[in-house]
Amino acid sequence: MKTIQAYRFALDLTPGQERAVNAHVGAARVAHNWALARVRAVMDQRAAERSYGVPDELLTPSLPWSLAGLRKAWNAAKADAAPWWGEVSKEAFNTGLDALARGLKSWADSRSGGRAGRRVGFPRFKSRRHGTPSVRFTTGAIRVEPDRRHVVLPRLGRLKLHESARKLARRVEGGTARIMSATVRRDGGRWHVSFTVAVQRTERQPAQPASVVGVDLGITHLAVLSTGERVDNPRHLVASQARLRALGRVLSRKSGPDRSTGCRPSNRWRRASDRLGRAHARVANLRRDGLHKLTTRLAREHGSIVVEDLNVVGMLRNRRLARHIADAGFAEIRRQLAYKTRWNGGRLLVADRWYPSSKTCSGCGAVKAKLALHEREYDCEACGLVIDRDRNAALNLAALAAEFTTAGSGSVAARGANQKTLARGQVAVKREPGTASAGKTGTVPTARRSDQSCAH
Repeated sequence: MKTIQAYRFALDLTPGQERAVNAHVGAARVAHNWALARVRAVMDQRAAERSYGVPDELLTPSLPWSLAGLRKAWNAAKADAAPWWGEVSKEAFNTGLDALARGLKSWADSRSGGRAGRRVGFPRFKSRRHGTPSVRFTTGAIRVEPDRRHVVLPRLGRLKLHESARKLARRVEGGTARIMSATVRRDGGRWHVSFTVAVQRTERQPAQPASVVGVDLGITHLAVLSTGERVDNPRHLVASQARLRALGRVLSRKSGPDRSTGCRPSNRWRRASDRLGRAHARVANLRRDGLHKLTTRLAREHGSIVVEDLNVVGMLRNRRLARHIADAGFAEIRRQLAYKTRWNGGRLLVADRWYPSSKTCSGCGAVKAKLALHEREYDCEACGLVIDRDRNAALNLAALAAEFTTAGSGSVAARGANQKTLARGQVAVKREPGTASAGKTGTVPTARRSDQSCAH
């Protein structure tokens, strides 16, 4: 199975190497801002000409927004725009132009309705002091040294790694991986290099191919599985909140930048800002490490994993829970499960957003009209089942896998769910013979209810 995979390593740069990397990052910013200024000038000129009644065929020729068009315009003007262009790699300028081309395309698609999600604004000029500095190399000498402690990049030369690159080196030496590009990026107070690699992965199977597990995500417990396992929520942000607040107070007492007066930040402010950035980066790294371990274990053990399509954006509107929801990383869990199940030969099933997993009884299928958030146990009035709320939701998610089996690879039968719960009472739903009890999980078929559906 061929796939595109990323390998990320921390760098230990010398002061001279860091100056060289910053020069490449600055070159990317210069090319981006120059091209953006040209695009805006042409757009403004054409708009002014139209206001004067100039016909379209006589308007100022438009500047192509593709990477090839922007690169052609830059090559014609780089001698005047950047007389020092020969001091850095051409890939630096290509990085800035490519970012602008992507931004313009996203803006155009968002305006025309060809892009889903929230609207994308018009690209803005890149600042020297704001944003994340990065530069991408796609051609030239890009390799890992035989000692696996150094990498070679165009014009930057031999850079030392903070850790061993043996995992990537073994694949490249074995012929199962090919490095396509490398990106040098400053994140969390230090430089990293990320390799985009085309990998030939061996076909795998989960340890239990027939196993089905429902995963109910939450805050008290990060995940509750239909098997009964509870994964504790480490709450890395809450645990580091005292240190983050202390570092924030220290930073506020320093002389920072002031745009109104043009005052630059002091060196003490920069050092305090770096300390705060490293503290936030540590929280992000701890969260990422825990989520990777959880999703890898699930993908390697179970053949089918069922999760919910959560409306995370809507959940973040709750002011009391927004910080805890963001700290849990629900969207990241689903993203990692999506590709790790493919790598391990399993499948990820996503329940419809309106499926009432918490309100449905896992024993008889009755649906409650309302279930308050503080009610941590599900008490079914139809069959008398009393079960933990999260465990009940996980069991219902696991039962949905049977509908995928009966419906094939297309949409599940009974799609077009009723998005509203009845005003009062419970709805008793008949279950098929052989329905799993509340204490069992697996691929036991369930009744197809009109208020549930799944989607890939």
